[in-house]
Amino acid sequence: MNNANSNVSKWSVSSRIFHWISAALLLTTWIMILLYENLDSNMFIGYHKAFGVSLLFWMIARVINRVFTKAPPPLAMPKWQMLVSQLSHFALYAILIAMPMVGLLMAVYGGRPVDIFGIFQIPVFVTPDRSLARFYNNLHTEVIWPMIIGFTVLHIAAALYHQFVKKDNLIARMK
Repeated sequence: MNNANSNVSKWSVSSRIFHWISAALLLTTWIMILLYENLDSNMFIGYHKAFGVSLLFWMIARVINRVFTKAPPPLAMPKWQMLVSQLSHFALYAILIAMPMVGLLMAVYGGRPVDIFGIFQIPVFVTPDRSLARFYNNLHTEVIWPMIIGFTVLHIAAALYHQFVKKDNLIARMK
């Protein structure tokens, strides 16, 4: 299928909204940690945590939406590509849920509640434990973060490959 199909089946409106807001939350969370690391202000770590927890709740809602929303029919592609696509999407969902959960555990095991934009606070609901806080910090920054980068790059590269090499108008399904 080498031509752009103008009437390609799209994802539902709710799925498209969940997709793009997830991307925006992830990008915003990343920008907040970059600002925190490069500017002399603790405000940004608070925003990083608040956006991260927001991403967690958003991803849980996104999974619920995905369970109840029908996917458009798959594009024609080799079985191995379909398998890689399905596995990489599953991995993205899993790590986009795991990352903020682990960040939250890092904070509370460090004895720090997480303020959500001044609206409410997630209290320390565990007995603080510095070694567990360090464990979750390492998992958050050294394991899951590189996975998010890798799978996000794979996801974007695959979309661009379909759009510009295969010319099957895959990106139109998520517009």
